[in-house]
Amino acid sequence: MQTFPIFQLRNVAWTLSTNFHRNSALLQTSIHKHRNDYFTSRKMDSRPSNRRNLCIAALTQHETQTLAKKEERLLNRIYEGLVEGHRACLAEAITLIESTHMRKRQIAQVLLQKVLSHHREKEHLNNGKPLAFRIGLSGPPGAGKSTFIEYIGKMLTEQGHKVAVLAVDPSSSTTGGSLLGDKTRMQELSRDMNAYIRPSPTRGTLGGVTRTTNEAILLCESGGYNIVLVETVGVGQSEFAVADMVDMFVLMLPPAGGDELQGIKRGIVEMADLVVITKADGDLLIPARKIQAEYVSALKLLRKRSKIWKPQVVRISAKTGEGIPELWKKITDFQSTMLESAELLSKRRAQQKVWMWNVIQENVLLHFRNHPAVKDKLPLLEGQVLTGVLSPSLAADILLKAFFESS
Repeated sequence: MQTFPIFQLRNVAWTLSTNFHRNSALLQTSIHKHRNDYFTSRKMDSRPSNRRNLCIAALTQHETQTLAKKEERLLNRIYEGLVEGHRACLAEAITLIESTHMRKRQIAQVLLQKVLSHHREKEHLNNGKPLAFRIGLSGPPGAGKSTFIEYIGKMLTEQGHKVAVLAVDPSSSTTGGSLLGDKTRMQELSRDMNAYIRPSPTRGTLGGVTRTTNEAILLCESGGYNIVLVETVGVGQSEFAVADMVDMFVLMLPPAGGDELQGIKRGIVEMADLVVITKADGDLLIPARKIQAEYVSALKLLRKRSKIWKPQVVRISAKTGEGIPELWKKITDFQSTMLESAELLSKRRAQQKVWMWNVIQENVLLHFRNHPAVKDKLPLLEGQVLTGVLSPSLAADILLKAFFESS
């Protein structure tokens, strides 16, 4: 066995100890340096808005880089024309977001991200206040919604407002088509340069609004329209999705439309911030007064949505214009009251979350339908459900199991 002199062992130990301490010092210096750099960067970017803006800018830059030159030129042309207030570019932007083509939907998302950044900057310059007021209008067919919109739209444009009307028309479950006749009924307003009317089909969307109504509202506001009216179809338990995307929900009812309160579901009345009795003129004046009194009594028994606003019932006539200026006064009172209490801003933030989950549900269902494992089993299982061999719930369980096992 080989042995080493004691002085050699001491030299080796001293060398190892020296190197260890030197390396430890270097390691500690490196750790302190990286820790200081880390906390310095966190301190410089500690505000949530800065971090969010950096993430959004990086995302937008990444998405833009994936576009072809032709697509990028198209995107820039639409965006620049939109923020400058060109109606043709607004129409083109809404057509783009309504497209079901996968590539066009990707371009639309890049456009929406740029519009959101521009929208946020303008709101910041406006002391954080919303740039526009969103009003949802719903009611049974024949309630006079289009006549009312044309009258109040002309009144508002004469006062200097810019009015956008998003009229949602039901699509046929048989042919898939829509009449889109709202613009035809609003002939005078459609010729007004300070108004923009956009009829859109529901394409079978439950709730009486399209999947892109939220995006269309945002585009209209970025185009300089400070009043956005969303007209929806029908009234029922599933027809108040519009209440989750507007600042104020107005329910319009014609007089003599059935046996008093039985003509309307309770759920839709609870969602209303304002109930408007239309066609209060001529022979319908007395029935209009009667139904107004009935709804005033009924609203006292229903749960209120807002802590500071009490829903009201007004009576108007779009034919003579009676009551419409007073109605607009109540709408502006609602707007100022909700802004002062900050309830309007919190309501919009909650609507953003609802909007996100609606998009998630739609895209998850689309992905599920187009999944190869589901598409292979779907025709057979649908046939077995139609013939009664399988229950719908069991067929759904089989499809879900196939989807999860192959994902």
